[in-house]
Amino acid sequence: MTPLAEPVTDTADVVCAGVVQLYPGEEGPIVALRNVELTVENGEMLAIVGPSGSGKTTLLSLLSGMLRPTAGKVIVAGHDMAHVGDRGISKLRSTELGLLLQEPLHNLIPYATTLDNLAFAQRGARRRGWALRWDPDDLVETFGLQRIASRAVYQLSAGEQQKVAIASALAPSPRVLLADEPTCQLDARGRESVIESLRIAHELSGATIIVVTHDSAVAEALPRALAISHGVIASEGRGGRRFAVVNRDGTVQLPAEVAARYPAGTLFHVSVDDNVVQLRPEEHLDQDGTT
Repeated sequence: MTPLAEPVTDTADVVCAGVVQLYPGEEGPIVALRNVELTVENGEMLAIVGPSGSGKTTLLSLLSGMLRPTAGKVIVAGHDMAHVGDRGISKLRSTELGLLLQEPLHNLIPYATTLDNLAFAQRGARRRGWALRWDPDDLVETFGLQRIASRAVYQLSAGEQQKVAIASALAPSPRVLLADEPTCQLDARGRESVIESLRIAHELSGATIIVVTHDSAVAEALPRALAISHGVIASEGRGGRRFAVVNRDGTVQLPAEVAARYPAGTLFHVSVDDNVVQLRPEEHLDQDGTT
C-alpha cells in the first residue's frame, strides 16, 4: 500500500487524507468511510450534506475527536486527531475547536439564562489562558439576543435555543466550528434564522465553519458544499455549480440521477479529447467487444 503523503496544513484548518473508518459487524467490518479526501482552507464555510447512513456523522465524529480514524490522516487546527489524547481533546474543545451538537439543549445549561450560558462557555478558555475576542454582552448584541438575555434557555423556542447555542459555541473564540444538523428540528423560518446566525458567526470570527446536514436548503445557502454518499465524497458544489470529485483510487461517483439510469456493472467507454472527458455507455457488446 502506498504510504500517505504528509497533509499540507499551512493554509488549511481541516485536512483529511485517505481516511478510512470501519465499524465491527456480525458478518465482518462495516465500511463507514472509504479513502475520504478533504481540504478546508482557513476561514472557509462549508456544508457536508448526505442522507442517513452516508457517513457524514462519522466524518463529523472524526473531526471533533469523538472517533479516531481506522486509517489515514485527520488534521484539525494543526492537530493530528489520531494522536490527541482525551485531555488534549478536552482542551481543544474549550479553545480552538467549537462543537455544536444537534439538540440545542445538549449545548446549554437549561436552567441558566442566555447570558450565563455564554459566560459559562468561556470558562475553560479563560482557565487555559486562551485569548478571547469578545465578552458575553458583545455576543448578546451581535446575535440580537437582548430580549432573551435574562431568560432561562429552557423557556425559549427551539429556534431561539439554537441561536443561543451557536453564540455559545462561538464564545470561546474557536479556530474551527463544527455544527451537527443545526436545523433538523426547525421550520422554514427557524432554519433561515439559524443560517443567518451561522453567517454572523462566520463574519464575526473568521473561523472555519463546517456544517453537517441532510438539509439541501442549508447546503445551498453556504458558499461550498460537499455531498457524501456510501462513505465517499460524491460531488462538490460551489457558487451554484456542481462538480464530480476524483477519489484517491481514481474513482468518480456519478450523480444520483445519472447512476439511477444505469445498473451496476454497466460498461462505459472513456475518451479524452482536448481535456474533455466523455463517458459513453456500451449497452450491447458482443463477445469480441464490438457493438
